[in-house]
Amino acid sequence: MDESSSNLPTSHLLGSVPAVVSEGKAATNQEDGDAQQSTNNWKGVFSISSYTQYFNIDTDILLSRLISSLYPISGDFFSKIDANPDLYGLVWISTTLVFVIASLGNCATYLMHRRSDRSTSWTFDVSYLNVAACSIYGYSLIVPLAYYFLLRYLGSNASLIRFWCLWGYSLFIFILSSFLLVIPVEFLRWTIILLSGGLSASFVALNLRSYIQESEITVVVISAFVLQMGLAIFIKMWFFA
Repeated sequence: MDESSSNLPTSHLLGSVPAVVSEGKAATNQEDGDAQQSTNNWKGVFSISSYTQYFNIDTDILLSRLISSLYPISGDFFSKIDANPDLYGLVWISTTLVFVIASLGNCATYLMHRRSDRSTSWTFDVSYLNVAACSIYGYSLIVPLAYYFLLRYLGSNASLIRFWCLWGYSLFIFILSSFLLVIPVEFLRWTIILLSGGLSASFVALNLRSYIQESEITVVVISAFVLQMGLAIFIKMWFFA
């Protein structure tokens, strides 16, 4: 009698402990899993492997996006990068621009110096590289980040990776125009930089407008255009004066 009583299931009885313990263990395991997943997500932010997907583009895609940055009227850049936004523009185009404006800026000042005063010697200005790195990297990182937080605050479904991609490719035209800015004719230099800045600013503004599609924040688009033109004028005044 005692043995048969001891074999009876007791999970249905009031105050049964095993079910409570099981639920407690399940809750604990779930909390541990959530904590581990959260830890892994934070680790991914500081892991290089997490960003390799944003450099996975072939030559044809790259050339298509570079050409799109030279034709701002289409305004369909976000639709092209929607499936696979990249950070090539942010990293490699901005890096190329840093070295191009630093080196060609020195070359331009040398030509202007030789044209105006040949009696004094000319020296290479290493500070051009420092100023170029701080200004270009700072602009291409901070400005898209600022617009991302601003548009998120205004309720838009903004994407930081897509913004970095947009602003990164917008710098490509300045690489091309820098080779023309070496010409020691001031009027021609201003014409080139204003045209380049206008195309780059239009590329950013028109694509940004098509992305947000809200008329009440048109001032955001206008400010993006002005900032891009400001960068163009800064490049001209500092490196090709």
